[in-house]
Amino acid sequence: MTTDTSTGGRWSQAWAVYTRPTVLRMLLLGFSAGLPFLLVFSTLTAWLRDEGVSRTAIGFFAWIGITYSIKVFWSPVVDRVRLPVLTRAFGQRRGWMLLAQVGIMAGLAGMALTDPVADLTWVALLALLVAFAAATQDITIDAFRIESDSDEFQAALAATYVLGYRMAILATGAGALYIADYASWTLAYLCMSALTLVGIFAALISPEPTSPERLDIEHDPLVQRYRERSRLRGRLQDAGAWIAGAVVAPLVDFFRRNGWLALPVLALIGLFKVSDLSMAAMANPLYLDLGFTLSEIATVTKIFGIAMTITGGLLGGVLVARFGILPMLLASAIIVAVTNLLFAWLATIGPQLWALFMTIGADNLANGLSATVFIAWLSSLVSRRYTATQYALFSSFMTLPGKLLGGPSGWIVDNAGYVFFFVYASALGIPAILLIIWLMSRRYTAAAVRNHDEAAAD
Repeated sequence: MTTDTSTGGRWSQAWAVYTRPTVLRMLLLGFSAGLPFLLVFSTLTAWLRDEGVSRTAIGFFAWIGITYSIKVFWSPVVDRVRLPVLTRAFGQRRGWMLLAQVGIMAGLAGMALTDPVADLTWVALLALLVAFAAATQDITIDAFRIESDSDEFQAALAATYVLGYRMAILATGAGALYIADYASWTLAYLCMSALTLVGIFAALISPEPTSPERLDIEHDPLVQRYRERSRLRGRLQDAGAWIAGAVVAPLVDFFRRNGWLALPVLALIGLFKVSDLSMAAMANPLYLDLGFTLSEIATVTKIFGIAMTITGGLLGGVLVARFGILPMLLASAIIVAVTNLLFAWLATIGPQLWALFMTIGADNLANGLSATVFIAWLSSLVSRRYTATQYALFSSFMTLPGKLLGGPSGWIVDNAGYVFFFVYASALGIPAILLIIWLMSRRYTAAAVRNHDEAAAD
């Protein structure tokens, strides 16, 4: 009979994280977060093109996606501003979450009832409303997740979040297209609007997380020092105090807690996904140039690929609970870089379906694993005084270098070929691997930073 100290006991405890109520509720909130994404991107473009809207007009709809990248600019408002009635009734996090979900529901219903040919401008404005509300919801759900449980369970929370998100992608991608094909786009978007009730239900049944560390702006030490030294008076001083507490303090806090190590930590945030993001744009061209059919690509990358991503995400939650965040962060960075080499190998094999299954399976498993581990690590970096603002900053920054380096990907393929490009993309993961090893050699952990900070405060 095994004991809790045995290997089997430790593994059973690791899997048991998925029975926690906080972890199970995150499945519903992950679905709510993933629901609007395709409905203002690829599914929307399919609807517009099906209705005969010009490709030029459709192209401008891509600008709607900027809202997800700039959410950091209004995250301090979500972090600090109390909503009339909603905050008092549901709390800071759930109040903002419910407001955002109602905005998503109303925007999708409005789109469903608008003719994109006769009123394209209204469709664009409603899509912008949905995207803005969705980005706001992301801010609140990220903060809610981090504050709902301790660091050791963040990977499991991230895993069920990713699972729910992917289920929403299936519903709003394949599901919406099926409804539109067999009925109408109006019904499709009305059904998607109704699915917002999943997130509303999750917000209503979830207790508001208690975060004793979260300070009112007036009690923030930075704001108190500002008040003492400011020569402004009245409303001007109040406005400056709010900016100091909501915008400046989260940045100061991060650098104060981490010292000069904040720079390599920020570098790792920006570099961790570079290998994967830089090669993403050339994946579909590779499949088509090799001769795979659209049906084969859809089956392997969307259905099988999403299943492997979900598997990797759930596995990541267990492995972090078993081995810790930094060791698994290193392992996932290595796995992502190595699996990107499989695309170079695929380029030499040709249109062999088994090779595509192997490449997509390994790559998506690695992506699901790394996403869960990386989200858990980012969550551990956040101070619970400034949860929403700091996490929005990190999540916005983590995609920027990869997108910039992905720009010349087509030029590299045209001039050097697919094999060289994917080897190059894999090599872009080396700096992140070296940074993780270096941080581990310095025994850096977010918990150690917090403990040192608390000891200094005492």
